[in-house]
Amino acid sequence: MPKIAKTPAVQDELIMCKIYLLRSQKIMLDRDLAALYGVKPIRLREQVKRNNGRFPANFMFQLTEEEVETMVSQNAIPSRRHLGGALPYAFTEHGVLMLANVLKTQAAMNVSIRIIEIFVKMRDMLSTHKDMLLQLEKIERQLTRHDDDIALIFDHLKELLNPPQPPRRQIGFKQQGE
Repeated sequence: MPKIAKTPAVQDELIMCKIYLLRSQKIMLDRDLAALYGVKPIRLREQVKRNNGRFPANFMFQLTEEEVETMVSQNAIPSRRHLGGALPYAFTEHGVLMLANVLKTQAAMNVSIRIIEIFVKMRDMLSTHKDMLLQLEKIERQLTRHDDDIALIFDHLKELLNPPQPPRRQIGFKQQGE
């Protein structure tokens, strides 16, 4: 029986820190994917250009100058040079899967499967957190309503403990006309 070559397991944290949120989508940059797949970024871009029909706009897009500047300033990307000098390509979850099919290496397929699993886990975590957030908002509304009710109860208790005094008639000598 032939031995199956095992590819080194890519740690989830390494992949997760390479996933960015851009244009309301979770994406990975071409340079990061090339490093994970074990190919040079220029070769990865060449394969994408050769198979351009497999990458519609919802699978892959090229970043604009403003998006690159935003990513450099807001993420842990040291500089534009780190992105390779040119405007990088961003791949969505579907684009990552298609990219593995285009590269056709076993390592690319294994890493791609792991990346897709992480995308799915992230989506599940977000939906779980969304449900928890809705529950917390519901509890907060109830507590706010309870706070108002408790404040009203304290106001009524204060009135019971210190009832308003009716005006007292003054005693003493009065002149006529007063």
